[in-house]
Amino acid sequence: MEETAEKSLNVSVLMNELKKDNDEMQVVMKQIQDISTKSNILALNSGIEAARAGEAGRGFSVVATEIKKFAEESLQASRQSEEIITSIQNKANEIIAVRTVDIAYDTIDKIDRNLFERNCDVQAWATFDAIKQCLLAPSPETVQHAEAFLKNIHAIYEVYFDLFVVDLSGKIVASAQHPNQVGKDMSKRTWFKETVRTNQVYVTDMYYSDVVEGHTMSYSSPVHDDQGNIIGVFTTRFNWEFIYDIIDRVKIDETSKLYVINSEGYVIASKDRSDVLNTKLNHLRAVELLLSGRETRGYTIEQNHIYAYCLTEGYNAYKGKGWSVVVMESIV
Repeated sequence: MEETAEKSLNVSVLMNELKKDNDEMQVVMKQIQDISTKSNILALNSGIEAARAGEAGRGFSVVATEIKKFAEESLQASRQSEEIITSIQNKANEIIAVRTVDIAYDTIDKIDRNLFERNCDVQAWATFDAIKQCLLAPSPETVQHAEAFLKNIHAIYEVYFDLFVVDLSGKIVASAQHPNQVGKDMSKRTWFKETVRTNQVYVTDMYYSDVVEGHTMSYSSPVHDDQGNIIGVFTTRFNWEFIYDIIDRVKIDETSKLYVINSEGYVIASKDRSDVLNTKLNHLRAVELLLSGRETRGYTIEQNHIYAYCLTEGYNAYKGKGWSVVVMESIV
């Protein structure tokens, strides 16, 4: 009973089973066509022999004519049936494609909503007094207070590798999990420079960090004093593994594939972890349409596969990073 319920949730599995049944029906129809063709040839030969027999073969000639008529009608019906079966197959492909586009949209939407929360986190935490004070009045006491605050929210939220406070010169002054990073100069890092330059939250693409030893994204927010002046940067390192809570729950066939790609076409998440940051999908027509800006949602059919795709729309104030989800379904 549970297996039936599970299968009913996976539309692509059911549609592929339907397509297999159609394939088998086409084989049967081909056999019927062969029989009709052979019957037609047999009727033709019988008619010739009946004509040679003259008056004695007249009755058999009538039978041969009827057999020929029946064979032709049967052949015509089988051809029409084959057209209907082909139409059913095409419609099944379209249903799979539309459903797969929905999967791509739903997946990128869930990722965006998750990352929107990370965007909110960094802005909110940058306003806490413990963070401001260790920048305004740096001392062992204020830094210790800030580190206690960082450790506390790190333990509560669980989805971060680390949290850092960086002063306006670029020096790390506090860390939740990596005290060995305190004192290091971040002034040349793009995330630091852009946060200070724009006075806005800066979000990196997904990358591998040697410091936290994992795939991560950094969210960086300016820290302001009471007059609105920038006094430093609060920056987080999101644990990318939590994105797989979304990816691994997507219901697709075992032979199907799901990719999250960045704005350059690199795979940044996949059910197959070996693809991450190693595989580029720019050779696909679907990805070409996405990266060129000509399409934001849809599907292509390439080499007996459906590639459904959806570009990020962002969520509320989080505009996204130009990522997309691509889902591959076989139609063989």
